[in-house]
Amino acid sequence: MKPVKDIEFRKGMKVSELMEQFGKSGGFTSPKLYLAKEIMKEMKENDAEIFLSFPADIISTGTRGAIIELIKLGLVDHIITTAGMVDHDLARCYKNYYHGDFMMDDKELRKEHKYRLGNVIIPNDNYGGIIERKMQPFLERMYEKQKKWTVSDLVYEMGAEMKCESILKNAHDKKIDVFIPGYVDGSFGSQIWSFWEMHRDFQIDLLEDEHRISDIMFSSSDKKMGALMIGGGISKHHVIWWNQFRGGLDYAVYITTAQEYDGSLSGAQLREAISWGKVKEKAKQVTVEGEATVFLPILVASLMDEFK
Repeated sequence: MKPVKDIEFRKGMKVSELMEQFGKSGGFTSPKLYLAKEIMKEMKENDAEIFLSFPADIISTGTRGAIIELIKLGLVDHIITTAGMVDHDLARCYKNYYHGDFMMDDKELRKEHKYRLGNVIIPNDNYGGIIERKMQPFLERMYEKQKKWTVSDLVYEMGAEMKCESILKNAHDKKIDVFIPGYVDGSFGSQIWSFWEMHRDFQIDLLEDEHRISDIMFSSSDKKMGALMIGGGISKHHVIWWNQFRGGLDYAVYITTAQEYDGSLSGAQLREAISWGKVKEKAKQVTVEGEATVFLPILVASLMDEFK
């Protein structure tokens, strides 16, 4: 039995030092966050193939910077996300989002032509307007190159053109593929649909992206496979779904605010995925119950001391 240790503070202490104390403090969630850091560290040191999955909403916040830093640290090989990630990543390169409040009057915001995303306020033109103005000329250029595209190739080309500090730019620079299985569920996908209405010979080959994921799974049988999954939904499920075909994940870290009792995938603990063969029985895994805009930056900051 290990004794519970008080957290000791000193001026100028590093986040990694605080994280080490989390592992000894016996807090209800802090030891899980420490274990998440240790698992991520082992993934990197053992040269595991690492998937990162996350939903779009956190990209409307400063937590986008934590995703970018994970890419820069070499802790990401493949990304699976949602269409809204591209929306926010692209829009915030050209326009600002603003601080708001969960309790703001949504009827008044509607009259003021502003969207509310939790406690983030987005003027209408800073979202849909700018995405349309950037996406349609981009799609015209891609159409001139070829008529058939995968979504991952399209966003790779978008990353090549983006000049700001963004997820897509850094993914392009690191040659990280970005898969978006539900690509039509957002402004990004709507712009593709709108372009297709005017160019009916323009094609999106979604199954080719699925083939590429299968190639990753079956060509890496000699490597360990790991995943950092932030939030649930299609992004998380796509990671664990494909990993069942290679016997399950060897490493898995899941950060979620969802509860298990409603039977949702977002609330499902990683131990449930073991029954499906999506996570190995002997995998090093942890489910961290907590809010990603707090926990992810702490996790990334502690990993920076390890790998930067």
